Amino acid sequence: MEHLKPNAANNAPLTPLGFIERAATVYGDSASIIYNQTGFTWAETYRQCVKLASSLNELGIGRRDVVSVLAPNVPALYELHFAVPMAGAVLNTINTRLDARTVSVLLRHCEAKLVFVDCLLKQLAVEALALFPDNHQKPELVLVTDEYESEEANSLGGLFSERYEDLVGRGDAGFAWLMPETESDPIVLNYSSGTTSAPKGVVHSHRGTFIGTVDSLIDWSVPKQPVYLWTLPMFHANGWTHTWGMAAVGGVNVCVRKFDAAAIYHLIEKHDVTHMSGAPVVLNMVSSFTDARPLKRRVNVMTAGAPPPAAVLLRTESLGFVVSHGYGLTETAGHVVTCAWKPEWNQLPASERARLKARQGVRTLGVTKLDVVNPATFASVVRDGATTGEIVLRGGSLMLGYFKDEDATAKAIQNSWLFTGDVGVMHADGYLEIKDRSKDVIISGGENISSVEVESVLYTHQAVSEAAVVARPDGFWGETPCAFLILKTGLAKRPSEKEVMEYCRERMPHYMVPKTVAFMEELPKTSTGKVKKFVLREMARKIGKSKQSRL
Repeated sequence: MEHLKPNAANNAPLTPLGFIERAATVYGDSASIIYNQTGFTWAETYRQCVKLASSLNELGIGRRDVVSVLAPNVPALYELHFAVPMAGAVLNTINTRLDARTVSVLLRHCEAKLVFVDCLLKQLAVEALALFPDNHQKPELVLVTDEYESEEANSLGGLFSERYEDLVGRGDAGFAWLMPETESDPIVLNYSSGTTSAPKGVVHSHRGTFIGTVDSLIDWSVPKQPVYLWTLPMFHANGWTHTWGMAAVGGVNVCVRKFDAAAIYHLIEKHDVTHMSGAPVVLNMVSSFTDARPLKRRVNVMTAGAPPPAAVLLRTESLGFVVSHGYGLTETAGHVVTCAWKPEWNQLPASERARLKARQGVRTLGVTKLDVVNPATFASVVRDGATTGEIVLRGGSLMLGYFKDEDATAKAIQNSWLFTGDVGVMHADGYLEIKDRSKDVIISGGENISSVEVESVLYTHQAVSEAAVVARPDGFWGETPCAFLILKTGLAKRPSEKEVMEYCRERMPHYMVPKTVAFMEELPKTSTGKVKKFVLREMARKIGKSKQSRL
């Protein structure tokens, strides 16, 4: 069979864009998006995306141009996941919780040509562009409006050149949208942690997102036409690929701008929700709600981030939620490791089931290889559940690399492995468990916080001599930043814990602000002067327990 080779018929590029075209054919009259009192069908959503891609093309947006979005989980953000790459461009969804300075840095780094801005985030975008250097080309802004817009937001203002609705309205429904030239063409650019000082833009290909999306659907056993409640921000790694995944299975996207526990229960009952996702903080939210009641039908929940506490898992599942635990990075597109459940585990006590479910698990079907290795030798660690090493991955859904950062890409991808920076152990049964994060990333409510960045701000305080930041376990957020400080001698006035927090709040996104500040005479250090963060983490854990005991 040596003469048989790939041909023009079987060598078409893999892309998730075909999912929505198929959905319009198979599920055309079925609901695609529900948002407040508004609803769309898959035929209508596909038509909207094609028309928007047409208008982007008319504006001069083309292949490999970056189009950014600042928006919560509204229909426009969902549609842009298809419309932007349909125009050949690269989608960049920005975390709406960032401050103007950080947003400005990201927009300049990614060289965005166009930015779609939700009406309630208009001021953030305007402030971000105001921080551009005078000689730097500013992107055009497109205003996305809905019933929440105020009279002020209704005005386009000098920087807003278009409205989302107008772009869709004048688009060509017969536009021949662009397939990628190769399946390695970029489709999205997502920023990982470290954005305020050294942006790390993760680039994913059409092929990678196709593989990651299908892999996630299979691993989570998502059926056709589920009802998916968007409690997970779409700007977080494109909603863990569920943006494209819901089109693949003709699901219903229940979009919600903001939510709390009461809203979640209300929407679940109103729309017969079957699936939702979120960080462990969402599990804590629904399980600790004072008016929580057992669900009428089970709801499948995918969670990831900091491992969910066993007690939270028990409470959540007792209400009728079926929790699946996954692990992934911005660099992996979606989940690449999940705690695949074994039937025999159902016979174990509830506490043991929760402990097993809190482990990260095994590689998903779309991942070629998962291992825990000695980063110096690349040798696999002993599978004893105790010997630690760095978690490494290999597979088709992994990133192409970091945008404009060859050094960081080369450091992350070595010996055909993606080095995650996470430290874990491999159990005898082949299941992975994370033990620590070598990059000192704190995961709070699903947000990645670089401890180094928080420390850099603390060091600018005139009273601070030394600073070290670690994760403190938190019953609600999973983890929160805990700052250990040494103050300068001879101060006329020592700052209080509250004053330090206020100082940080003025200089960084609020979710990054330390929730705990401890003053010390000296920091524990090694003989070479390196701070022993493992000692501080243990101190932070004790602080967490003492605080929780007083609540």
